[in-house]
Amino acid sequence: MTALVPGSRLALPSIAAWLENPWPFAEHNPVRIEESTEDGKYVVRAELPGFDPEKHISVTTHNGLLTISAEREAKETADGGRSEFFYGTFSRTVSLPAGADPAKVKAAYTDGILEISMPVSEHPRDRHVKIQVTKN
Repeated sequence: MTALVPGSRLALPSIAAWLENPWPFAEHNPVRIEESTEDGKYVVRAELPGFDPEKHISVTTHNGLLTISAEREAKETADGGRSEFFYGTFSRTVSLPAGADPAKVKAAYTDGILEISMPVSEHPRDRHVKIQVTKN
């Protein structure tokens, strides 16, 4: 959305457009996620609308990390129109919580939302360890 500067043909972005864009140097990622632990499961949900999950989305676990990767190929428009879509390869990596079992990871894609879950065992409680002192 743009607005014309009075008395000229110069178009400036509207205030709403400025607010929609990330601040300079701020973290911005086209793959937005939410994480939670519920009912003994670690759950990550990612917004990935318009992707074919069998062709364009990958979920991997390695060394305590969960990575979601997706790819969207740019489509050319006949009239050279405008697009605010993100194209290319995107990925998002999160650390798995203690007790998460990546061997039992499950993923489902419904209505543009990728949901990944895996069981989480109870976290062991902190314990105090008595230190024995030996004299030589």
